[in-house]
Amino acid sequence: MHAVSHTASFRLGQIVRHKEHGYRGVVYDVDPAYQGSEDWYDRNSGTASASREAPWYYVIVDEEDAETYVPEQNLEADETGEPVWHPELDELFLDFRDGVYVPRQLAN
Repeated sequence: MHAVSHTASFRLGQIVRHKEHGYRGVVYDVDPAYQGSEDWYDRNSGTASASREAPWYYVIVDEEDAETYVPEQNLEADETGEPVWHPELDELFLDFRDGVYVPRQLAN
């Protein structure tokens, strides 16, 4: 069982890496707890059931026209300092400074 965190470990604009799938991406929004449907959770939470009470992140995926909804336990900080490419990057962020994207506006 994973420890439940009531505060988000990653911030908007932070580059993260998915622990299982290896892709990099940028956090553009966060829910303090799971907000999707039961059906989606059952289909997508994986073999190690993700905590519904811990933060879940909206992440745009580097080098793809895709975004994901990921539980905190599946993410880690990306330490490369390298920027990402995504077609919606300029719509969501103003600038890339010191390895972090600056959000255009705060979500939630």
